Amino acid sequence: MIQTETAVTTQTTGLLAEADKSILFTTKRPSIVMERGEGMFMWDTEGKRYLDFIAGWAVNALGHSPAVLREALAEQSGTLVHASPAYYNKPMIQFAELLTHISGMDKAFFASSGSEANESAIKLARKHGAKKMNGAYEIITVKNGFHGRTLAMMSATGKPEWETLFAPKVDGFKHVPINDLDACFAAVNNNTCAIMLELIQGEGGVNVVDEAYLYGLRKICDMYGMPLIIDEIQTGLGRTGKLFAFEHYGIKPDILTLGKAIGGGFPLSAMLTTDKYDIFEQGNQGGTYTGAPLSMAAGYAVVKEIARSNLSRNAELQGQYLKVKLSGLSLDLPISNIRGKGLLLAFDVPEGLGPKLAAACQDAGLLINAPKPSAIRLMPPLIVAQEHSDLMIDILRREMSSLLA
Repeated sequence: MIQTETAVTTQTTGLLAEADKSILFTTKRPSIVMERGEGMFMWDTEGKRYLDFIAGWAVNALGHSPAVLREALAEQSGTLVHASPAYYNKPMIQFAELLTHISGMDKAFFASSGSEANESAIKLARKHGAKKMNGAYEIITVKNGFHGRTLAMMSATGKPEWETLFAPKVDGFKHVPINDLDACFAAVNNNTCAIMLELIQGEGGVNVVDEAYLYGLRKICDMYGMPLIIDEIQTGLGRTGKLFAFEHYGIKPDILTLGKAIGGGFPLSAMLTTDKYDIFEQGNQGGTYTGAPLSMAAGYAVVKEIARSNLSRNAELQGQYLKVKLSGLSLDLPISNIRGKGLLLAFDVPEGLGPKLAAACQDAGLLINAPKPSAIRLMPPLIVAQEHSDLMIDILRREMSSLLA
């Protein structure tokens, strides 16, 4: 039966009314209801198509509803869905071996969200501080970073607007400016047990860490015998043009956190570390869904496909292409400060235009993100091709020209 436009609109209106009635408010959402996705596109309940350059906040690395994820979930759900974290399971062992192999790390701990992975990293650093650093517990983090929305991770995150939110804050975090090595060194004291940062601040507006700065942080951590924690929740697994952003710099973290792309849309995260920091005692860390067979099968399938298809190389090439196209666009429109690596890119627009441009593009069938009033962020699926980038640029040009007219 073919639905009429009126029937579809009525359906959407009813869904939106039910959402307003039953879903707790946490963010402003547009008056559309997404229904299905395939590859680079999503469709809403009215059948409108959207070119997705947000990818579920850098989650849908393989695009929407990839076959390898569907097949892995179907096969594993018919075998074993949950086994309790008290037992090993085959997909857990396979996935841990894959992640440690491709990252050069030694041990893996699994969770369901980026916040949980980062909480695990903080716990591990503080465990090391308690055992080896006379009870040191403070973590140095970077202003305008983002590490999650639990109370501890909101305290770790250096967002000014969060300073008084949900007070009192979890104690033990010092925030320093990005790429200011002197400020970081000055913040180190006898209570410092780790340094934690993103190599590209996604939520902060796509701010990239300098090579010399990261080398300096590595030396500080080595000097004081404390771990360097690199949060690659958003940058990990191909997003920046390499499997891991730290590979751009030629250094290795002591603790690495992964999320978003790791499950291709299935809720999953991981904390990886070296043998030196395999120091948790029984009961120190865990979780009901830690290493559940279904999530492990999903992650194994997704990460294996990212590596097999060399999507980090595609991210590198397509990111370069996008930068060239955006530079061309900047000759006609007020676009500046094009930045980022691979397929985590941003550019500046006149103050206040960012959200308006994102909304206009959405109406035109393009999904982009405005992390700040003067910035636009692009983070498409790693399967993006030039034809998708060309379409994105065409819509962006048209809608930005219209807003500025």
